[in-house]
Amino acid sequence: MYEHQTYEAILQRMLDRVPDNVDKREGSVIYNACAPAAWELAGMYAELDINRNLSFADTASGEYLTRRCAEFGVNRTPATKARRRGTFRDSAGNPCDVPIGSRFSIGDIDYVAIGKIAAGVYELECEQAGTIGNQLFGPLLPIDYISGLARAELTDIIVPGEDEESDESLRQRYYASVNEPAFGGNIADYIRKVNALNGVGGTKVFPAWQGGGTVKCTIVASDWGVPSPSLVEEVQRVIDPDVGGTGFGTAPIGHKVTIAGAASVTIDVAATVTLDSGVMPGQVQEPIEEVVEAYLLGLRKEWAEQERLIVRVALIEAAILTVPGVIDVAGTTINGAAGNVTLGEEEIPAMGAVTVHV
Repeated sequence: MYEHQTYEAILQRMLDRVPDNVDKREGSVIYNACAPAAWELAGMYAELDINRNLSFADTASGEYLTRRCAEFGVNRTPATKARRRGTFRDSAGNPCDVPIGSRFSIGDIDYVAIGKIAAGVYELECEQAGTIGNQLFGPLLPIDYISGLARAELTDIIVPGEDEESDESLRQRYYASVNEPAFGGNIADYIRKVNALNGVGGTKVFPAWQGGGTVKCTIVASDWGVPSPSLVEEVQRVIDPDVGGTGFGTAPIGHKVTIAGAASVTIDVAATVTLDSGVMPGQVQEPIEEVVEAYLLGLRKEWAEQERLIVRVALIEAAILTVPGVIDVAGTTINGAAGNVTLGEEEIPAMGAVTVHV
């Protein structure tokens, strides 16, 4: 809006208002008097343009987008802490109990025991919020001495940690809230309620799936993988704990809601590639696996918005061609067949074996 209010344009307008019988050349008294004011005014117009954009949801960012969305009851999702499974053994390999509140570290990340699952198996919560708590697996080191403990290991993700919601994600939720009002147990209402829970990345709603009054919500975890049974149980408890429509959860009275986790389908890829001169097969194996995994991850992120996901041969080949050293690809198969793979409504693709022929 103010892009034409430049320093040069403002200065010229100021000089145009000075009589022509006054010296207005650069370096003159009147020029030197007007130039600093023109510079400051140009900066003010630039700030006005920025502040104007920050007042609208489509161009706002950061704190200003947060405040704008909050006016409509859409709040930015804060970062959450990962909850993981930890196993503990004594020197004989037997389960070893550890005190609740005991702390352990792996790399630069610390976890604290918050609950006992079984003998020698505990639920651990990451002390740092965000996806950083999902990333590492393996041996844990106790921060404080624990008698009898010989081995500790960090294993499964129970509830994935999430980073603070991005501007684009918040903006899309704002648009959905304004354009598709959630009310009284409609599809938008279930999507909003379930997606708001920690560890949930996306939701598909199947109304009247077993007759009137029944609802099925299938979820993926916030790391875009298959949710753990514990996460599914937790979401079930919040939405409709007894699947009876009694109103003890957030579901409306009379709605019998079943929460399920998406099922994974292993995707094995085989392809024949032509390599650039001097490039060895071992140099491209890992990069090809990475681009295939990135493609499947992108599909999983789109799962909730698509009726069915289709794993396409052409897009896998296009991804492989982005790998440095690969100049052509042919004969690509998915799960042993040359065609695309169409998944079920409640299925997501999982990385399998990637076989590269030269």
